[in-house]
Amino acid sequence: MLVVSIVALMSFLGVLTETAMNTTFPTLMKNFGVSLATVQWVTSGYLLTAALVMLTSAYMKRRFTNRQLFTAAGLLFMLGDVLCATAGVFAQLLAGRIIQAGCVGLCTPLMVNIILEVVPRKKLGLYIGLANVIVLIAPALGPTFGGAVTAFASWRVIFWSTLPVAGLLMLGAGHIHQYSRPHRLAFDWLRFGLLGTALVALNLGLTAIGARQWGEAAAMLLGASVSFLWFLRRSRTSRRYLFALTVFKQPAFVFSFLPYLGLQFANVGLNFLLPNYVQDVFGATALIGGLILLPGSVFNGLGQPVYGWMLDRFGGGLPLLLGAGLFTLGDIIMAGLGPRLGVLGITLAYLLFAIGRSMAFSNSVAYGLKALPKDLQTDANALYNMGQQAIGGIGTTVLSLLMTAVHHPGWSQAQNAAAGSRLAFLLVGGLGIAIFALYCRLLKPQP
Repeated sequence: MLVVSIVALMSFLGVLTETAMNTTFPTLMKNFGVSLATVQWVTSGYLLTAALVMLTSAYMKRRFTNRQLFTAAGLLFMLGDVLCATAGVFAQLLAGRIIQAGCVGLCTPLMVNIILEVVPRKKLGLYIGLANVIVLIAPALGPTFGGAVTAFASWRVIFWSTLPVAGLLMLGAGHIHQYSRPHRLAFDWLRFGLLGTALVALNLGLTAIGARQWGEAAAMLLGASVSFLWFLRRSRTSRRYLFALTVFKQPAFVFSFLPYLGLQFANVGLNFLLPNYVQDVFGATALIGGLILLPGSVFNGLGQPVYGWMLDRFGGGLPLLLGAGLFTLGDIIMAGLGPRLGVLGITLAYLLFAIGRSMAFSNSVAYGLKALPKDLQTDANALYNMGQQAIGGIGTTVLSLLMTAVHHPGWSQAQNAAAGSRLAFLLVGGLGIAIFALYCRLLKPQP
């Protein structure tokens, strides 16, 4: 746990600065004289870069030692800290954030890969849950940390304050040992470029849809499709390494990976929608809009070891099916009662949703990895992590589009927002039913 904690805390710093920066957008727009569409790339660029680095984690794990990967992650974080803290122009700040994304992109998969190497299969759920506590607390603390630092000091203190902590964690590199021999492998730059282009084009296309720029959206989505199809064609003949596509032939991976994406899609989307929902529909303040997520976020983080223990003790049926059921029930309550719930009712319904989602989310990975052959676990871990990063932005875009989709002439803004949000809740509820069905297929005994 010492080694896992050191790696997880470095990942924690990356996630903390990412979520803390979300509260600084108005200040950054004023300081650098840029628009909201430009400043949001501080987060979007970070997440895309992290997803692309995670995509290479299967190759990195086979090519380099654990200590080399951790050291590289720490140096990237510290370099990014210095660039961001001293940024005089927006381009320097964005460059620093993109460099820092390499820290999370390397450390988050490395944490799970080390667990896979040293922890017995029967305890994987518990140890992955314990590691996730450290990483998942960061999104709950980040907005409060960023808001307080910006209000009482300067947004630059976000980076100056985390720099010495990263330096202290770097001292722990000596405790990180190697459990498998690295090999020299030829990296498949073409496949990496094609898949990276597809992800970036998809993100830009969805952003264009949100701005109702239909021509640009169509061009980007077409480019994403062409790049992805070319990637698949290239994968049939390539002898260079990126990750093993044979993992998709394993039912345990497919039927845990798809629910994992669905849970992340819904979680990130509702985390964006609900604070805006209570402000538009109930006239709540921005502070109340943020606080309604707090109880669910606390259970999301602190419940992880318990949910992992449930998987190890009772098997996958209890945490996965119960989690999917609570996830769906919480969302159906929001879809069915909506404006009648009030702020407290929305908070309690989200708490139910968050408990179910977090119970199923990390256990999807743990159950899938437990069932896979040892030689495919690293490849599967790379895809779980990349998928988590890539699908979050899609969830935000889709649910925000639905929330603003209703424009009834005779209705108030609150009524239109409530009707549009109901469409989003219904979509997530249908997704929950699909996730439950996928889990039933996952838990079906294999011949």
